[in-house]
Order: sequence, then structure tokens, then C-alpha cells
Amino acid sequence: MSLIKLSGITKHYAMGSQVVRALDGIDITVAKNDYLAFIGSSGSGKSTMLNILGCLDKPTTGEYYLNGKNVEGLNQNELSEIRNLEIGFIFQSFNLLPRATALGNVMQPLVYRNIGLKKRKEMALNSLKRVGLGDRTDHLPNQLSGGQRQRVAIARALVTHPSILLADEPTGNLDSKTTIEIMQLFDELHAEGHTLIMVTHEDEIAHHCHRIIEMKDGRVYNDSTSHSAKVSH
Repeated sequence: MSLIKLSGITKHYAMGSQVVRALDGIDITVAKNDYLAFIGSSGSGKSTMLNILGCLDKPTTGEYYLNGKNVEGLNQNELSEIRNLEIGFIFQSFNLLPRATALGNVMQPLVYRNIGLKKRKEMALNSLKRVGLGDRTDHLPNQLSGGQRQRVAIARALVTHPSILLADEPTGNLDSKTTIEIMQLFDELHAEGHTLIMVTHEDEIAHHCHRIIEMKDGRVYNDSTSHSAKVSH
């Protein structure tokens, strides 16, 4: 069974008398352990696509199945639960709580799961160790480098053991050396069995992924296996 199945997905916005077709009939299947990048110019629909996949927005029409569950018909509370259980988000701007330590930030998604404090700390610590930050647990975000902050964000996404990791321009605020380190971490997570979906405008980042979907005018323009997949298999 596919992890994700999109059928006839559209997303239309009314802007004055105009209708903007941000997504215009998308049919995509994503398998477990896919390593997928959406690329395309600004306005191509890739960010809207990530919002739909992440259950942050609902399609205008079409069906979205995640782990066999039809999610586009769910209410806001049910969508919130799906986000918490199934999806790990990694953002360009990190989205960390400024007054919380690295450990506190990673524990945050577990608060909504009725997990005891001791267990939450243990899970968060293990997640931070996984991304190489076991010695930075008590640091606040402003005491960490950009790369370390993104690692905290990745640890936070991993801590709930989600079905998919969604990354929105995950290296957009990082220098080239740190970008390489973060992409190596993504490569490792994929090798461990995680399903990764990212949005990027950088070809070099996209080619780390094993599948590249190019979007144009709200449609899938090209869906191909990247060179890295051929090399690694």
C-alpha cells in the first residue's frame, strides 16, 4: 500500500475577480522510504503542495490518502491529531521556541501525547543524540549556530517517530558547509528507513533525493528518478 496517494488534487484561491489555480489536478503516489524533492520556480505550487501534504491546508477538490486514511474530509481537530502522529515538520526558519532549551524544544510535540515527563525527556535526549547534539541539550536557540538550530528542528521532527518528514527549504538559511552536513544527515535518515519529502529551489539539494518532481503552474511537469538514486542502488 502507498504511504501517500493524491488523486485529482486542486487548490484554488479567489483573488478579487480572479481564481488562482495553485494546484491544478495533481495525481501522485509516494511509497514508504521515498526520498522526494519538489522543485519549481516561485508560484509553481510546490509550497501549496507541502501545505496539503502536511495537513496544514485542505484541497479544494480531490482525495488525499495518508497511510490508507482519507484525510481531506477530516475536521481541524482530526487534522491536528494526524499532524502530531504522522508528520514531522522541518522549516527553513527552524521555528524553535526562543526561551526553551534544545531539550525543551524537542520535547514540545510529546506534550500532546500524554507521555510522562521522564519519558518525554528520555525520548527527546535520544533524538538530540541522533542528530549529534547530545552535548547541547541545555542551550537556548540563540546560543546555537544555524546548523545546530536546524539539527534541533530535525530532532524535534524525529521525536514522534512520524510516517513522513516534510522539509520546507531546509537549507535555505544555512551556509554551504553547514548545508552539506545537514544533507548528509537527511541521507542517513533516509538510509535508516525514513520517508523524506522536501521543497527546494536548489538543484544541488534536490539531487540528494532519489526522486524529483518538477512543478509548473500548479501541475506536475516532470517526475523522475535522480542520478543519486542510480548511484546508490
